[in-house]
Amino acid sequence: MSQRNRTTTRGRIRISGFDSSVIEQNREFVDWDESIDSNVSADRWTRAWQRFRRNRTALLGLAIILLMAFLAVFARPIDVFGITVQPFSIAPYDPNASNFNALEQPPSLQYPFGTDWSGKDIFSRVIVGGRMSLTIGLIAVSLALGVGVPLGSIAGYFGGWIDEFIMRIVDVLYAFPFLVLAIAFIAIFGQGFWRMIGALVIVSWIGYARLIRGEILSVKENEYVSAAEALGARDRSIIFRHIVPNAIAPVIVQATLGIGTYVLSAAALGFLGLGLEPGSAEWGSMLSSGRESLVEGNYWITFFPGVAIFLFVMSINLVGDGVRDALDPQSDTASERLR
Repeated sequence: MSQRNRTTTRGRIRISGFDSSVIEQNREFVDWDESIDSNVSADRWTRAWQRFRRNRTALLGLAIILLMAFLAVFARPIDVFGITVQPFSIAPYDPNASNFNALEQPPSLQYPFGTDWSGKDIFSRVIVGGRMSLTIGLIAVSLALGVGVPLGSIAGYFGGWIDEFIMRIVDVLYAFPFLVLAIAFIAIFGQGFWRMIGALVIVSWIGYARLIRGEILSVKENEYVSAAEALGARDRSIIFRHIVPNAIAPVIVQATLGIGTYVLSAAALGFLGLGLEPGSAEWGSMLSSGRESLVEGNYWITFFPGVAIFLFVMSINLVGDGVRDALDPQSDTASERLR
């Protein structure tokens, strides 16, 4: 029996008996373009965008979100380290300035959304509060993805004790209700913008970790993963260059819908008095401060912040449904068959 010679070269395959000149001579008879392989991923996202554009309700939701984002950005000037990077101001009044000569004024030409119990202009506070609420949602989703996707990917790819360790942490956190765990975090570390974001990230990364883990468990069995391993690719490269891009679509859909969930959660915490500092121009805090005025019949103090929350969450859900359909080629194929 012959003995194999050991080698330090890992996973290198040598193919003999193959003449590349034959392919070069017959290239004109082969319907193949070298750029196709490198552009497969880009083409897939292009087709997804084309399917998304055909969804009118999703485009409506996207238009509402872009309008609200525009109002939030240009509501008041933005200063970064003492440098004004955005000098425009759409808000007609300072959202934190009280006018004691116009207490609880109903909607009018001077005050389109009326004023609250301290004479603050509600229209200015709503569009400035959109900056706070939208920023909380975007940052919380980004950080939750940054924690959940790598941990879920590692757990799904390696398995074994690593998978057990990460998933047991996920199970423990799942045992607590979402808002209860966020309230406990804020009760320990206190209120504030970044503390609220930290509370939302702590209780939400587990969903993305579990979702990406389930996708990777099925994707890693494909042939291209085995080929990458045979060619000596590193585990990090296999995970984040070959597996995650083909398993990320459900996570993107969940993250899109999650922005609305975070905005609702931030509003709920603000309504309970556990969000930002009291008196902040944030939609949930505005609802909380206007509860007593609502009993007195001054509906506009809570109506317009509530409408802003409703419009944003509804629009995010429409966009999320559109993204889900766009990233699912089967749904597009089925709709074409019905035509």
